[in-house]
Amino acid sequence: MVAVAKTTPPRVLIVEDDFDIRAMIGLALEMEGFEVTAAANGNEALDRLRSGYRPGLILLDLMMPVMNGWEFRNAQRADPALAEIPTVILSGDGNVAQKTAELAAASYIRKPVDLEDLHAAVKSLCSPSP
Repeated sequence: MVAVAKTTPPRVLIVEDDFDIRAMIGLALEMEGFEVTAAANGNEALDRLRSGYRPGLILLDLMMPVMNGWEFRNAQRADPALAEIPTVILSGDGNVAQKTAELAAASYIRKPVDLEDLHAAVKSLCSPSP
């Protein structure tokens, strides 16, 4: 009998306060084979990450209540266990490229989200793990 290595679907954490955007992005990624977890703000996302959840990629909105994307990213970068998780900024702001550089994020996706841009960014940064 030949052993077949099973792969775990790549995990993506969506940190977005708008329910409709979270749901749309989540569904689009699940249809492409990704395992998706969502958080409505940075604090909720940090709780998940600090409890052991390890995504291959974080999609991060900047403007959120409770803990915004800037605060989340600062906390993430300060925690050695979380700092290396690639993060993609989600924003409708015209200066999103500059903000992405300031936050040392891997990339950005402009809102409204174009699904082709989403898939390209996620697939380039997040792959299945054994």
